[in-house]
Amino acid sequence: MMTMLDSLRRIVQQVNAAGDLNSALEVIVVEVCKVMGTEVCSVFLHDTATDRYVFMATEGLNREQAGVASLAPGEGLVAQVAKREEPLNLEAAEAHPSFYALPEIGEEAFSSFLGVPIIHQRRVLGVLVVQQQQRRRFDESDEAFLVTLSAQLAAIIAHAEATGEMSRHGIREFGTATFHGIAGAPGIAIGECVLVRGTANLDSVPSRPCADPEAEVAFFLQCLANVRDDIGRLAKHMAPQLRPEENALFDAYVSMLDDAAIGHEVIARIRGGEWAQGALSQVMLEHVRTFERVEDPYLRERAVDVRDLGRRVLSYLQDATEEDRHYPQNTVLVGEELTASMLAEVPEGHLVGLVSVRGSVNSHLAIMARALGIPTVVGAVDIPFTRLESQQVIVDGYSGDVVCNPSAELRGQYQTLRDQELQFNADIEAQGDEPCETLDGRRVHLMVNTGLLTEVSRSLKLGAEGVGLYRTEIPFLLRDRFPSEEEQRRIYREQLEAFHPKPVTMRTLDIGGDKSLPYFPISEDNPFLGWRGIRVTLDHPEIYLAQVRAMLKASEGLDNLRIMLPMISCLQELDEALALLYRAHDELLEEGFKLVKPPVGVMVEVPAAVYQARELARRVDFLSVGSNDLTQYLLAVDRNNARVADLYHSYHPAVLQALKSVAEAAHAEGKPVSICGELAGDPGAALILLAMGYDILSMGANSLARSKYVIRQVTTDQARQLLDRVLEFHHAREVQCAVDETLREFGVSPLLRSGSIV
Repeated sequence: MMTMLDSLRRIVQQVNAAGDLNSALEVIVVEVCKVMGTEVCSVFLHDTATDRYVFMATEGLNREQAGVASLAPGEGLVAQVAKREEPLNLEAAEAHPSFYALPEIGEEAFSSFLGVPIIHQRRVLGVLVVQQQQRRRFDESDEAFLVTLSAQLAAIIAHAEATGEMSRHGIREFGTATFHGIAGAPGIAIGECVLVRGTANLDSVPSRPCADPEAEVAFFLQCLANVRDDIGRLAKHMAPQLRPEENALFDAYVSMLDDAAIGHEVIARIRGGEWAQGALSQVMLEHVRTFERVEDPYLRERAVDVRDLGRRVLSYLQDATEEDRHYPQNTVLVGEELTASMLAEVPEGHLVGLVSVRGSVNSHLAIMARALGIPTVVGAVDIPFTRLESQQVIVDGYSGDVVCNPSAELRGQYQTLRDQELQFNADIEAQGDEPCETLDGRRVHLMVNTGLLTEVSRSLKLGAEGVGLYRTEIPFLLRDRFPSEEEQRRIYREQLEAFHPKPVTMRTLDIGGDKSLPYFPISEDNPFLGWRGIRVTLDHPEIYLAQVRAMLKASEGLDNLRIMLPMISCLQELDEALALLYRAHDELLEEGFKLVKPPVGVMVEVPAAVYQARELARRVDFLSVGSNDLTQYLLAVDRNNARVADLYHSYHPAVLQALKSVAEAAHAEGKPVSICGELAGDPGAALILLAMGYDILSMGANSLARSKYVIRQVTTDQARQLLDRVLEFHHAREVQCAVDETLREFGVSPLLRSGSIV
């Protein structure tokens, strides 16, 4: 007998396999009635435009009113469920003071009522209702079942709302739609989408018309023949290892491509005007969803075979199609996962923005985008990227928003902001070599975070006083193997020479977390609390020793190297890392190199290091706070997770207290303290960090001029007054407002936009 959990799994599987929102709602209402043995199941969704709860789907009531009938916020039991944000279970609904029956949907005859809210990220999206004529109080298991199902439904509705599907139109007809991602690189871009796809990925094929359907059909049939040949060769190769009945599976596999099967459906779509790649993708994905929703485990597994078969055909279609891609003057690249090579294909001066479905603020793409000054949004998981080709789009690299098909008014507003931003940037960059010091002469050193040689000239032009963080993992990420000691030496030498005599702080290899080398993958259930940073290199001293030897060799005769150790969480790790580093130094001296022992520092990135900051400072030459990771670990918030992005805030009072504590610990030992990460490049935060006593702020090149501009407008006392004020606050938002107010007082309001410091 099927349990409630089995039923729930089956319904969720069918809902996830549904092709659109209406299909998903239809599955819900029909299956819930079956499982719960009730006569009515309905879904009401909140329409933000009218602020009403729309009757969207039903089993047991008048289907003709779906999408038509609606309730006002204070009207009926549905509104009560939404207002209370909790289930309402009534044996006699008509006796409730808020009872109101919509006559057009025919619910007057039903007495029993159970409604549960559909909530996504604290927002009520709608209400899921079951009803029955006979009086019945639904039991706890019924209520729990419906609550669980509504949680699953919430994510689907939120996605449909974000993509414009709630309007029952595609994005081309829907007009303006805004999608939310993660701000990857600051700035505003206004341009035209150019879709770039991954190799043989059925999910990322755009829909396009074809000019000559019959030629496209012939092309498709040739690709099918190639796949049949491939599978035939594979079957022949495997024949000695398989029994005849097992080898027959290859015949079944290839039969799916016959003209009377899937091949026929694809050809029909091509003749209907769709290009071969789009037709194949649409048909194969429909079949994948069909197999995924069946109950039989064996048949469900066939979804994998169908997807693999589709990828094989798509690969031939893509390989044989040489696209003459057009990149307009205002290109915004959009794709499931953008890479550096995709950026390189865009003609110089044409690339204005980037939007990637995948990725994080620390991905190679985001790092490159910040270095190049290209506004970028990553992690835009809800964006229907395959439907955006040639669409007009606005990329807001400050908020993480992507606005598709903006209205003329909205486009004008963003264009004004962009013009103001460009003019302001030009004005403050004219500071050139002016010193970064307060009005009363307090000097703060501004350094740059870098990892690419291309960033050097711009960083120096904008007044960088050295490198506060050189990400050595980038040369590792750009290769298909570990770089040799000599290869590393040459790379590090270029950086040291480019900034000489200014200091260059090189962080030892920091992989793990969301940074995995393709040839040294690290797969863990909880990677941010796992094998990363110094933990990896101490477990592989051969990697660590080769790297620090390369750094030391590269510094010979220049003597501007500083070495920084990441992810230190205890004194033992530091002692072991220092012992290996000094051993490498001594060995190189014995080999005849003329070296000066470089300053060595520790990155304070985990709470344990905050509490041991003074002990760490005694053993090294400087401390440097990695604000991104420290904020993440202090607040237990994955900064790359859009669901909890609102909880990640570097102005959180606990973060500010930790930063102050680290600065005090370093200075108590007479050691300098620096900070790198997003907070260091925040012009408003620069005032707080200045007041805390941070000696060096290290940031992306594009933040240098802004931070210098702010620091040069204030006195040390004014900055300390701001610090004293914000340390009294209990909420990050209060701190943000105080910083914004201070910037306005000092006449630097151009650094503010929509309440956020940019």
